[in-house]
Amino acid sequence: MKTYEQKVISFQGNGIEYQADTCLPLVDAFERKKVKFKALARHTYPGDRLDQNTLGLNSIGYWDANTPQDWGLDWHRNEGIEFHYLESGTMPYGQENTQTELKPGDLTITRPWEIHKVGNPNVGIGKFYWVIIDLGVRRPHQEWEWPEWITLTPTDLHRLTTALRKNEKQIWKTNANFKDCFSRINKAIQTDQNGSNASSIRLLVNYLLILILELIDNEEIQLNETLTDSSRSVRLFLEELENNLQKDWSVEEMAKSAGVGLTRFTYHCKQITNLTPMKYLNIRRLEMAKRLLTNEPNTNITEIAYSCGFTSSQYFATLFKKFEKCTPNEYKSKIQA
Repeated sequence: MKTYEQKVISFQGNGIEYQADTCLPLVDAFERKKVKFKALARHTYPGDRLDQNTLGLNSIGYWDANTPQDWGLDWHRNEGIEFHYLESGTMPYGQENTQTELKPGDLTITRPWEIHKVGNPNVGIGKFYWVIIDLGVRRPHQEWEWPEWITLTPTDLHRLTTALRKNEKQIWKTNANFKDCFSRINKAIQTDQNGSNASSIRLLVNYLLILILELIDNEEIQLNETLTDSSRSVRLFLEELENNLQKDWSVEEMAKSAGVGLTRFTYHCKQITNLTPMKYLNIRRLEMAKRLLTNEPNTNITEIAYSCGFTSSQYFATLFKKFEKCTPNEYKSKIQA
């Protein structure tokens, strides 16, 4: 089985970069014969290669675990919309700020770049499917562009897109038609030889979308406009900023990395944090510095200042005293006392 191509899908732009997950724990489990696994994929996703007839479909496959597992897929993001379906067994699952356990017949939907995980920390015993469709989204607030082989009418596709983008429902209870659809997907990927089942796979993905639209039509869902505006991109940037505090950020560079204009970025940052962007950044850096002063007491103040993104130890000390009412050395002495 070929497992990887070199092209990596990620957010475009400077600063923080989010890359699509590569599912390495799954690959390792398969190679150790812990789990049955079959997928068709492109880019860095594992599996046999998809051909040009299904461009936009980045991964479609399943795993089947019939013994206790020692691995999981920790918090990660995908560039496309992802549908998970649990056919049998149980599956620990997390999405955004919630964690739960999936039951047979549960369908989950994650929007582009929405953080999620499978396993807590290990996956469960069960048969688990997924379909990932690239919608051309490199920022969460961008418009979705479905592959050209999606055959829903413009009206139906618009209804589906609106419902998927503007509601926060994560787990959907499905009917027997979904199990039939994924069983047919199973057969299509099992018997595919170098793209021989591309037509069937395209039809099955369209069938899945029609089933999801029918499911949505039968539910009373609440639409949330904030899920599609630029505040979502700013919130995502701020959540990940902790991993990039050492970068020499300006407000302009933060706005560019979030993919929104400077004025809009500043507005959303103030709405989300009640702080200006630079004040929020400095507070995050000071919190990191306090952790280092606590956990690495032998590290000198200058090294801590630079590792947290401050341009000088003097500025760091001044800012630290302003917020903590003591110098970094005094703080270190207090925690060591």
